[in-house]
Amino acid sequence: MTTLTTAAAPTASDRVDRRRSLTAGVLFLVTFVSAIAGVLLYAPVLDDAHYVLGAGEDTRVLLGVLCEAVLIAAKLGTALALFPVLRRRAEGLALGYVVARVMECVFIAVGMLCVLTVVSLRQHAAAIGDADARVASAQTLVALRNWTFLLGPGFVAGLGNGVLLGWLLLRSGLVPRPVALVGMAGGALVALSGIGVVFGLWSQGSPVSAVATLPEIVWEAFLGVYFAFAGFRAHRRGAARPQPSAE
Repeated sequence: MTTLTTAAAPTASDRVDRRRSLTAGVLFLVTFVSAIAGVLLYAPVLDDAHYVLGAGEDTRVLLGVLCEAVLIAAKLGTALALFPVLRRRAEGLALGYVVARVMECVFIAVGMLCVLTVVSLRQHAAAIGDADARVASAQTLVALRNWTFLLGPGFVAGLGNGVLLGWLLLRSGLVPRPVALVGMAGGALVALSGIGVVFGLWSQGSPVSAVATLPEIVWEAFLGVYFAFAGFRAHRRGAARPQPSAE
């Protein structure tokens, strides 16, 4: 005869994994907020071709740099929080996810240096008397920053945080299967969108790019909320199970 027993109390390993999921979830939410804030705060440098000739909004731009520094720390943190759990399914791919996160952050850091150099060009205008030379130099740096954004948070993130992480979470069962598939598809779309921009099929920031990026945005926001408030799905399955008992 069998009786229905309640789920076993969480083990020490379960509690550690819950802390990892909470950490990863909070950091995903931080990446979501800091990435948007950074782009918005960078607007004066990115949108004004003659930023280095005007009064400038250096404080706003520097706050954007600070947001991207937070973004780098949070992205690396998500990889470190998830790696011990993901390696149980496929250690090589889990390490690949960490590497992809690192490379994404390298591109972001290069973009930050470009923006900081534009600010320096404006602040030290007296050292470069030729206004046209300053504008040309600033626009070169802005173009480089835009490429780093396309290749880092765009292409590399699409393959790493979208396709690769989605596959790992699908195989490990840590998130619902349909959502993991959305993450993989969204990551592939972002990567393909970046390739299209490189070959001039559409421009960065075009409606095509915006639509292609939307599933990846939803995916990352979902991961933040799900991991922070629900935890890893695989650790919440064992509700009540029939257990043999003798009379």
